[in-house]
Amino acid sequence: MPRQVHRGSILHFPHTTSDPASHYQYFNDGVLVTENGRVTHLGEASDFFRLPANQQLLNYGGVELHKGLLIPGLIDSHVHFPQVEMIASYGKQLLDWLNEYTFPTEKQFANEEYANAQAEFFLSQLIAHGTTTASVFATVHPQSVNAFFNAAESIQARMICGKVMMDRFCPDDLQDTPEQGYRDSKALLERWHKNGRALYAITPRFAPTSSPEQLAKAGQLANEHPDAFIQTHLSENLGEIEWIKELYPQHPDYLGVYEAYDLVRDRALFGHAVHLQPREYQGLKTSGASVSFCPSSNLFLGSGLFNYDKAKADGIKIAMASDVGAGTSLSLFANQADAYKICQLQNSSLNPFESLYLCTQGAASAMDIDHLVGNLNPGSEADFVELDFMATPMLQQRLLRCKTLSEQLFAIITLSDERIIERTYVCGNLVYKKGSKVCGLNSTSGLRYLSNGSM
Repeated sequence: MPRQVHRGSILHFPHTTSDPASHYQYFNDGVLVTENGRVTHLGEASDFFRLPANQQLLNYGGVELHKGLLIPGLIDSHVHFPQVEMIASYGKQLLDWLNEYTFPTEKQFANEEYANAQAEFFLSQLIAHGTTTASVFATVHPQSVNAFFNAAESIQARMICGKVMMDRFCPDDLQDTPEQGYRDSKALLERWHKNGRALYAITPRFAPTSSPEQLAKAGQLANEHPDAFIQTHLSENLGEIEWIKELYPQHPDYLGVYEAYDLVRDRALFGHAVHLQPREYQGLKTSGASVSFCPSSNLFLGSGLFNYDKAKADGIKIAMASDVGAGTSLSLFANQADAYKICQLQNSSLNPFESLYLCTQGAASAMDIDHLVGNLNPGSEADFVELDFMATPMLQQRLLRCKTLSEQLFAIITLSDERIIERTYVCGNLVYKKGSKVCGLNSTSGLRYLSNGSM
């Protein structure tokens, strides 16, 4: 891939930090250089264009000028690709919502053609929302994982995905068995993990829908592949926690169930963690596991308010997540706005730099992939997005009145949705431009399968 030079305002967090507001890097007029899918240079434009070796490049017009802000590609640490079609389903809390909406939707992924179409649609929407890396739940069907990774491979996207393991308390045609779940997951892991930019996550849906025997097989697979990811749910809903007590009375708490089966370690991603006990906070910290903060979803399902300040103070690694389809938007800016409101309800204000950090370098660090993505350091993979400061009249007017970068960033977080994304780059390639479809993907293919037959 030839060298590309991007000039404009640039913001990122170069290192892991507990104080992002003091440890960001910003260039009002900066240059980002990419080559062969990686960042090769980041710095002030004035310094770059003084270099004699770059004069010829400038004369030939080899510089792409950006009017908006360049930031690293956003990272969604917990999202369900089969649920994108059931987003905005009315009126249920977690357990009823799963039975009424989620399980019937996921049954359709037994059809390979359907899975392929939905994978392309979902991925096209992720990219259009500025998300270039995500940890993704598929369904119990192996073809759903293959469909997603094939779609991601077509645009060289850095993605994590796993087949749901689920052997009880769900429809018969969505159940596997402990042995089948292990075999299918192992085959998928060996096919996809570290194949190109694909990474695999061992994915028991959550402890209630996996028997002790299945959790033991998931733990066996995790021990056999210590560099694989693990993703599941933890303490999302009070009714769910009471159910855990009935199903696993021998364990001290919800996290203790996963600990008993060797599923709590670094690269283990636990969605929600809204209602944790003191021992669970300590267990997450000492294990190196991370928590996915799912603000939009927690509000939509009425699950509760994640105690961000407590989790951070206890040294737990935290990343932001959309959790679509319970979450109401794939936009991590919209989710940051909800995160701010959740913190406000607990007498805390989430700093805008910290908020963005949770979707970029902070997420990458929590997920142990910050050597690959999450920042714009030379050597990192060249995934980044350009924000449009004139995306809406309301945003444009508000930004004109902002006096500091912090004020601008807070306005962007509060007022933005997918319209803020002007361009998305993956591996240095332009894969999305506002008003166009994602390059290499059919962004409307999933719509052909609407069950009402209208398309």
